[in-house]
Amino acid sequence: MAPDTATQIKMYRQMALIREFELAAMDLFKRGQIKGAVHPSIGQEASAVGVCMALDHDDLIVGTHRSHGHNLAKGASPERMMAEILGKDTGYCKGRGGSMHIAAFDTGSLGALGVVGAGNPLAVGAALAFQMRGERRVAVPFTGDAGTNTGSWHESLNMASVWNLPVVFVLEDNKYGVSTHIRDSTNIDDLSIRAQSYGIPGVLVNGFDVLAVYEAATEAVARARAGKGPTLLVAEAYRFEGHYAGEPEVYRERSEVAEHRKHDPLTHFRRVLVDTGVASSEELDDVDSAAKDEISAAIEFAKASPDPDPSTAMDYIYA
Repeated sequence: MAPDTATQIKMYRQMALIREFELAAMDLFKRGQIKGAVHPSIGQEASAVGVCMALDHDDLIVGTHRSHGHNLAKGASPERMMAEILGKDTGYCKGRGGSMHIAAFDTGSLGALGVVGAGNPLAVGAALAFQMRGERRVAVPFTGDAGTNTGSWHESLNMASVWNLPVVFVLEDNKYGVSTHIRDSTNIDDLSIRAQSYGIPGVLVNGFDVLAVYEAATEAVARARAGKGPTLLVAEAYRFEGHYAGEPEVYRERSEVAEHRKHDPLTHFRRVLVDTGVASSEELDDVDSAAKDEISAAIEFAKASPDPDPSTAMDYIYA
C-alpha cells in the first residue's frame, strides 16, 4: 500500500534536496572550494530516501564515502553538512571529516566511512547493543555493490544472522566499484541471493523507484524490530556521475550513462505523483524551487562560517 499524500510529498522533497545538494557540491569542488574528493550519489536518491523514510528517529544508519544523500534523508542539516565539506568549524565534525566522513549523531547517523564495506561491523555492534538493552531499534548500514566482496561484509551478515540482530543491510547496486563493473568482480546477477548463505531474507528492488524501496524497507525494518533478525535489501540503480566529481570516466560509454538516465528516480517519481493526483506539476515545481533556495542558503551559511582554529587540531580525536 502506498504511503499517504504527505509522506509521498516529503519523499519527493527529500529527493529534490539531495539532488540539489549533490549538484552544488560538485560545482564547489570543480571551483576548487572543496578540498579532497566528492563522491556524488546522483541517480541513487530513491534508495536513500526510501530506506530512511521507513526508519524512526532513534534508528541508526552507517554510511559510505557516497553518503551525502543518506545523511540528508535521515534528517541531517544541509547547512552543517555543507559547512563540513567546506572544512568549516560549524560542520558536523567541525571541519575534520569532510565529504566522506560526516557523522550526524543528532539524526542517528553513526558516520560515513571511506573504506569500502567498513560500516557494516559498526551497525552490527549497534544492533547488538539494542538487543542487549531490550530496545526496539534498528541499525542500517549502506554499502555499495563492491562491498559484498569484502571480508567485513560477510562477517557482519554472518554474525547478525547467528545472533538474530536487528539489522537491515542495504546494498546499493550501482554496477560499479570505482571503475570495475560488478560483472567483472562477482559471478551472479542478483546480489540478493547472497542472503541465502546466512539463512536470512534477501530482497531485490528497483532502486530507481522510491515507493518500491520504501515498501521493501518498511517490511525489513518491521521484521528486525519484531526480533526476527536481519534482512539483505538490494536496491539496483546507477550513479549518473563518475566515482568522484571530475572523474574522466574512461571505463564506461556515454551511451550507457544516457540509457540509465532515462530512469532518473526524480523524473520517475514526479510522473507518478502527477499521474496519481498526489500533486500537480506546479506544486512540485515549488518543491524544486524551495530545495534550490535551501541549498543556496546552506552554501552561504558555510562560506560565512569560520575556519577551525589551528590550535584545536588535536581536539575531538579521542572519545
